[in-house]
Amino acid sequence: MVLDYLTYLFTFLLGVCIGSFLNCVVYRLESKKSLAGRSFCPHCKHILSWKDLIPVLSFLFLKGKCRYCKEKISWQYPAVEVATGLIFLLILNFKFEILNQFEITEFLNLGFLFYVSSALIVIFIYDLKHYLIPDKVLFPAIFITLIFRLIFISGFLNYLLAVLIASGFFLAIFLVSGGKWMGFGDVKLAILMGLLLGFPNILVALFLAFFLGAIIGTAGMIFKRKTLKSEIPFGPFLIAGTFLALFWGQQIINWYFNILKI
Repeated sequence: MVLDYLTYLFTFLLGVCIGSFLNCVVYRLESKKSLAGRSFCPHCKHILSWKDLIPVLSFLFLKGKCRYCKEKISWQYPAVEVATGLIFLLILNFKFEILNQFEITEFLNLGFLFYVSSALIVIFIYDLKHYLIPDKVLFPAIFITLIFRLIFISGFLNYLLAVLIASGFFLAIFLVSGGKWMGFGDVKLAILMGLLLGFPNILVALFLAFFLGAIIGTAGMIFKRKTLKSEIPFGPFLIAGTFLALFWGQQIINWYFNILKI
């Protein structure tokens, strides 16, 4: 029991640390800088020391301000760190039995899910801020997911079907609207979603993405933050739907069919 709690704690702390790195990736993508090199304040460019880089804690101790120039630090940083830790915990919870089996393929699957979830988090933040899905993150994730599925999954046609459904659906919207209703980045993101979720979980992800998008869009119009002509990045909704389907897809499907029986 103690070992289980320590495992969960380690996984959360690992996710928090990875989340700190993901914030760095987003900033380097934004500024078109290499990932190599020491971290620095985006305002005053002062090189940060180790005590400025402790995930979450540094933000709290510094009261959300740079130690050197006193400019505010975005809440994005601790939010992404905590969110990544929680997502890693969810992944471990749904794959927890592997810790007792010590099967190498299951550990590889865990590492694979950690990687893909990290890529999705970067895409989520970047698209939310810039209305653009970065190919530098998306393409490697698609390639690695494809290779992983080909090597470790016997029912690959199931994932191929999911890719065709999701990407084909968004490609049709893209072509019909001339790119006005849906960006081509969403078409490419749908390939990753299909390879990750397979069928029928891809249907759950798509439904939830449109459902969440409708709720947020309606709320934006009610509070006069958005209009019918406002541009809204759809990638974050697709990624939110992907995570929900990854963790609870089968339960949602079972719940839906149980309703139909009533």
